[in-house]
Amino acid sequence: MSTHTASPDATDGSPLLIDRRGRVAILTLNRPERRNALSISLRNAISDALDELALDEALRAVVITGRGSVFSAGFDLGEFETAANDPAFADTLWMSSDRYHRTMLHFPLPTVAALNGPAIAGGFDLAVLCDLRIAAPTARFAHPERKFGDVVYGPLHDLVGGAVARELTMGGRELDADEALGVHLVGRVVPAGELLAEAIAAAERIAEAPRDVLIRLKAKALRCAGHDPATPTLEL
Repeated sequence: MSTHTASPDATDGSPLLIDRRGRVAILTLNRPERRNALSISLRNAISDALDELALDEALRAVVITGRGSVFSAGFDLGEFETAANDPAFADTLWMSSDRYHRTMLHFPLPTVAALNGPAIAGGFDLAVLCDLRIAAPTARFAHPERKFGDVVYGPLHDLVGGAVARELTMGGRELDADEALGVHLVGRVVPAGELLAEAIAAAERIAEAPRDVLIRLKAKALRCAGHDPATPTLEL
């Protein structure tokens, strides 16, 4: 696997930066000029990276964060506009989406979201698809796409329960970082300058456990949540 240093000053043109630190991998969404929108290329890069990391016997945990002031603003809406007039592109978009959701949700080892800013729509989903979440005070969470399309519901329901999940999806409720902590959507809120270090420390605590134990525990969590790997994006 190619490795990049995921720093705030990174200039790598790749949509995803990968930084290995022993038993932990850090994936950084690298489209700050597009508020880290989850384009097809970025989703595929995440899926490819996770598929490769899943085979790495030395790996124990993955941290996911965003470059810049936004964790992720969600899927790239420009691609949906293209898809509306191009059936072949639409097929590519949804195949990418289905693979990405499946790969994120069923990655066999624990994942930690370091939420450096707003997590909106599909960015909210990405945070929810991780096993643990640590937020900076600037983080906020919303599903504005509910006004024009389907919302990924199941993984959110698994975390916060039906009442809060309905408020956030059907009801359009938005959460700031402290409110997210109050409903147990995030585990901690830490100063922005400490966020990545805290997320890496959390991943390193995870890594103290044997890999086979972590794999079994993650499998139990997915089984208890009732997630089926075959479920397409729009049915989650």
